[in-house]
Amino acid sequence: MTNTDVSDEWLVVVNDEEQYSIWAKGRPVPAGWRAVGEPDSRDGCLRRIEELWTDMRPKSLRDRIAAASDAP
Repeated sequence: MTNTDVSDEWLVVVNDEEQYSIWAKGRPVPAGWRAVGEPDSRDGCLRRIEELWTDMRPKSLRDRIAAASDAP
């Protein structure tokens, strides 16, 4: 990693499966991901992810389980 790869500001990013990660501010967000919230320090973003990502299961799995429990 070079010094140009180190960022003081990060973004919290989320995908369609509601899985979270951090991404260096200023770099293009990868396809399939979107930024949520404002840029913050790395530690700040990690704390935000802890607040947001309370269920590690992918959204599609949670949806299937919910549908199966609602079935007669």
